Amino acid sequence: MNSQGFGPGSPKSFRYPRGDFDLESGIARKGRKPKSSHLDAPGFLNSTLMKIRYFYEAHPAAVALILLSFGLSVLILLSVYETRFRMMRSGGVWSNEAGEYPLPDLRNLVMVAGHSIYTSESCGKIDREDSWFLEPYQKHPGQAATFLAHIKEGVNVAARDEKALLLFSGGETRKDAGPRSEAQSYWTIADSKGWFGNDESVRNRALTEEHARDSFENLLFSVCRFRELTGSYPQNITVVSYDFKEERFAQLHRSAIGFPEGRFFFSGTPATPTAREAALKGEAAVRSQFQEDPYGCLGSLHIKRLKRDPFHRAIPYPNGCPELKGLFSYCGLVPYPGQLPWTQ
Repeated sequence: MNSQGFGPGSPKSFRYPRGDFDLESGIARKGRKPKSSHLDAPGFLNSTLMKIRYFYEAHPAAVALILLSFGLSVLILLSVYETRFRMMRSGGVWSNEAGEYPLPDLRNLVMVAGHSIYTSESCGKIDREDSWFLEPYQKHPGQAATFLAHIKEGVNVAARDEKALLLFSGGETRKDAGPRSEAQSYWTIADSKGWFGNDESVRNRALTEEHARDSFENLLFSVCRFRELTGSYPQNITVVSYDFKEERFAQLHRSAIGFPEGRFFFSGTPATPTAREAALKGEAAVRSQFQEDPYGCLGSLHIKRLKRDPFHRAIPYPNGCPELKGLFSYCGLVPYPGQLPWTQ
């Protein structure tokens, strides 16, 4: 028996239709869709939410504890971030990395301590007493000339050291003088005098510290201001003031901030002859007060500071010198026991 081929001329071969086929009825069925996976997004989300809800209903205290812990963790992280950000903005890492220090190459500090406020509208009357706001004990012939001598001496000292930063220090200490600072008074006079022939070499590195209310703050605040402007602390310090204040600055104040004696210098100018006797007597009294209260944070010295802040100026330090935070907050009868940048 010859078998029939399946070539081109042969009848079409039988093929089952695609999909399921019902042999009894001869009708093709539609293919079934595969069942959704257990990871299907809507189903999985609903299942997860149901589990969370079940856990919450079964253990409400545990859920509350977890949420509280999470909230506290977030608050701690935000607090740490805020603290680091403030330190960076206040003269620490931020300024150093961004190169924002205006005078980074200077190494030594020359500080001129202010003693009065210039109130005249014209800088042509610098050596006249009625151009300055004077306390009763300062009203002596020739007193104004002593202020000018301090300014000139500070400029001359800074002119001899091209690595020196000249700072005039003194705040808005007299209410009747208005919101004018001692430091700005001195800087303005120096500028009006052409920096005594040192305009080009000194002017660009002569600035102000405008918050100090007494001699101790003149020194401490100027050291902090030096850090704000240079990014470092001074290698050497020279203080310019009256010659009879040398012991107060070079011994008492220097010791209070722990600065090395071999790197501290004092340049003094004399008081007027008519005022010298009274000045020496007054100096002995103030020196005695600082011997009993080295940081001026107790008793009469503290009260004097409050009186010399008639406009309630907010003191920005130690924001610009974070390494001195402990020293700024210290109030003791013995020298500050903590580590300082110049003692490490």
